[in-house]
Amino acid sequence: MATVLSRALKLPGKKSPDLGEYDPLTQADSDESEDDLVLNLQQKNGGVKNGKSPLGEAPEPDSDAEAAGPTKPHLSEVSTEGYPPEPLGGLEQKATSSLVSYVRTSIFLLTLGVSMVLVLLCAFLIPCPPRDLHSTWSRRLGSQGGGDLSPLELADVNGDGLRDVLLSFVTSRNGSSAGGSRLAADLVCLSGMNGSTLWSSALPEEAQDITCLDLTPGSGAEVICLVTGTRKMLSAFNATTGKALWTLSPDSLSSGTLAAPAVVLPDLDKDGVGDLAVLAIGETQPDVCFLLVSGRTGSPLGRPVKYSFVGVGNLIGPQVYSTANGAVYILFGFGNVQAVALRDIFVQAQNRDSSPPSLQIEEPEWEKRRSVNLSELIDIYSDGVELLQMVKMPDSNCSNLLITTRQGLVLLRGQNLTPYWTLSLPGLRSQPTPGYFTDDQTLDFLLQTQEGVGMKKMMVVDGESGSIIWSYSAPCHMRETLTTSAVTSDRKSVFLFWAEGLSAAPPNSDAMPGAAVPSSYHLYLLHPTFPSILLDLANATGTVTASQVGINDLWKDAFYVTRMTGPSTEGHPAPVVVSKLSLRWALMESQMVQLEETTPTIGRGELRRFLSRIKFVDSPYQREFPVTRFLRPPKGRNYTSLLFLSPLIKNLAHKQSVKDEKHIRMQEIQGRDAADRAAKEKGWLQCPSGLCT
Repeated sequence: MATVLSRALKLPGKKSPDLGEYDPLTQADSDESEDDLVLNLQQKNGGVKNGKSPLGEAPEPDSDAEAAGPTKPHLSEVSTEGYPPEPLGGLEQKATSSLVSYVRTSIFLLTLGVSMVLVLLCAFLIPCPPRDLHSTWSRRLGSQGGGDLSPLELADVNGDGLRDVLLSFVTSRNGSSAGGSRLAADLVCLSGMNGSTLWSSALPEEAQDITCLDLTPGSGAEVICLVTGTRKMLSAFNATTGKALWTLSPDSLSSGTLAAPAVVLPDLDKDGVGDLAVLAIGETQPDVCFLLVSGRTGSPLGRPVKYSFVGVGNLIGPQVYSTANGAVYILFGFGNVQAVALRDIFVQAQNRDSSPPSLQIEEPEWEKRRSVNLSELIDIYSDGVELLQMVKMPDSNCSNLLITTRQGLVLLRGQNLTPYWTLSLPGLRSQPTPGYFTDDQTLDFLLQTQEGVGMKKMMVVDGESGSIIWSYSAPCHMRETLTTSAVTSDRKSVFLFWAEGLSAAPPNSDAMPGAAVPSSYHLYLLHPTFPSILLDLANATGTVTASQVGINDLWKDAFYVTRMTGPSTEGHPAPVVVSKLSLRWALMESQMVQLEETTPTIGRGELRRFLSRIKFVDSPYQREFPVTRFLRPPKGRNYTSLLFLSPLIKNLAHKQSVKDEKHIRMQEIQGRDAADRAAKEKGWLQCPSGLCT
């Protein structure tokens, strides 16, 4: 363009190859990128260089350079004037750069392809953890042929990360000789995924308790399930296969009957496996004895250790308690709580003068409570004890003792056995259910008391102060309703309990709740964030006899397992039904029951958004102590000395007539004390768990 303008205007311009000289037209057009590009292309293609041809001859001013188009010269003929030609090394560098880019691209694509292949292999060859797709299932196991107990346990026996269900029940089978029927007990394990039977084993007698645990913590050994019978059976089963590992010889309990489930002790025989202790009572004399059992072989570790004991009330324990100093005591009693040092039992069982160093530790405050005659028994509490629970305290390595009496609750400090707080609640019969209701990270307790005919009062007691912080009266005809709790990821607990169907009507309505026995009961959930709302999760037409809450750690979900006795038909025994309910699924499908009006009003959408974010986690108190059931004592037992020494002994007397039960029910309406007197006269204090009044 500069050349064309120069020719057109006939302006003088210096046609020198020296770029340092001034050329007005060239300098004027030097800022235009298009001109620079044209000049560079002309230079590379052998065109005009600063007004000169490649041969050094100046073109004619009037000649049309673009039309003439000079021919491309040979490299050897290129003049040294102007810019030199591009060297051969530049071409080689370009070729090398292209090769490097090609190799780099190839390596990237190859790496990407290998990664995709590995991902596909992992997706198809490595099995993914099984998801609990079955949010609820129900399994009917057959007819309940007899028995008054309903043991239920949760444990992961097949390694799928989901806890399975273990239970025992008594069925009626056809006899082989006389042609009649005989009672037989079975131990059954159901899959927690879909309720299918994983394995089953026959038991020689009815089981009163099933406990699955690891006797060798940290070793990765298989889970062992301890099954305690109602008379002399104590067996350890492999939880994976259902095969019996060992069984305690009945000759070891020739003069006694198992009164309670076995408890786990430290390793006494130094074989790397935790050992056990069982409590037995005499058949004809008021004697109790402790027997130490090897956890590896099931053989007795020495002889039985007997104590002469006379008590009135319910069987308490045995439970193992470890103090902050490391001293180990066994708590037990009959209507009271007493303690005996494991050191004393071990010395007498082994007939030694000394015990291992680990058992020689003493708790000074506990030792002060020994009797005046220096008895081996330590008095802990003696005032009509119904239940005993250990409560883990925050920022402490020991537990407090929660004692349930007929008059209320007492929380004792585990260090010095002094009362922490006392709550007066006449008519309390339920086992306190621990959980986190407040924000102080101290365990609170859900309780229930009887209020007239067909009414129960549910309440939450603050574990720090012992005061009632929530209460509600609900219609319920069941004498004893099962309660439980589950912990969420924000260190709160949801409480679950059974009651009759609640409506949205205010509590002060003219309706008469509890006037008639309902045909079904509902499972309700209480969350501390919304204390004015109950969530109706499910309903059941049978009698719920046992329940447990398990945690699915993989999906942060909790599931509620119930064992119930279905409705019975005339001439046929009631079936045993086991059901599982996913709590997160049930929360989204639940019905809201408004207990009282709040400001601002809680909307359904707000509640559902909150419930969808709930995640459940495991907790140290998830395994609760079994509820003591009160049954009629066996024939031939003295009420004043041996009443209810073993409420789990077989050969219980037949139930009383319907007329007598109605009479006791009327006495209960008139007053709590009158009902107790009438029950003692008839030999009953409380019907089994789940029976309606």
